[in-house]
Amino acid sequence: MSELYALKGVGCRYGQNRVLNGMDLTIARGELLGVIGPNGAGKTSLLKLLGGLLRPAEGEIRLDSRDLSSFPRQWLARRIGMVPQQYSLIFPYTVEEVVLMGRSPYLRGWAFESGEDHRIARTAMERMEVQELSRRLFDELSGGERQRVIIARTLTQQPEVLLLDEPVTFLDLYHQARIYSMLEDLNRTEGITVVVVLHDLNLASRLCNRLLLLSDGRIARQGTPWDVLTEGAIEQVYRCRCHIDSHPGTGRPRVTVLSAVT
Repeated sequence: MSELYALKGVGCRYGQNRVLNGMDLTIARGELLGVIGPNGAGKTSLLKLLGGLLRPAEGEIRLDSRDLSSFPRQWLARRIGMVPQQYSLIFPYTVEEVVLMGRSPYLRGWAFESGEDHRIARTAMERMEVQELSRRLFDELSGGERQRVIIARTLTQQPEVLLLDEPVTFLDLYHQARIYSMLEDLNRTEGITVVVVLHDLNLASRLCNRLLLLSDGRIARQGTPWDVLTEGAIEQVYRCRCHIDSHPGTGRPRVTVLSAVT
């Protein structure tokens, strides 16, 4: 796989608060990368940097061998889709209107959405099983329903890169399984590059071929699930003792937490 992103010496801060430091990272085109680490490790900030929502305080981020900051915003909005942990709206939009917002990077001036835009939005709503909610107001939905609508909106962008920050936080088990099956399918059959932040280490192990473990704004480990999910690494980064064995169904590492390290 060819190189898509290249980060060299990247640091990031909010005011005087440094959240990422000295990060060197490459992400291949068509990769499914899982980003893990404890709270405050810098996972969400990394996604924002990759999406062009934040600029590094130092270092450089290159996309297709070109400085990420040099791309026009509309071009990035067509190519990169981002699903945040939470999403809110000021005005009372319907689900259909929210999903159609994903087509805005393709519209010119004050133009309205075309029939093709509506078809793409309907397909995304069907994929996320929210088509029956299309006339409901977004603010009236449950947290899980909102999350599926936002993923549908992101799919309506037809991006080449998907950046997702804990996309199943509010979802029940059925929809969690559906979301991750969909991500695997988009990655495998359409070649979409997926970078997903996860707290569930066993889910990260099953879903991703490569993991990036962050700790205190730095890369602690990266590699296959077996390279990253070791008892020593988890104890050092998460301050938890655990047992690692092979999952009987997937053959991937399975993490069983035993106790906190005090």
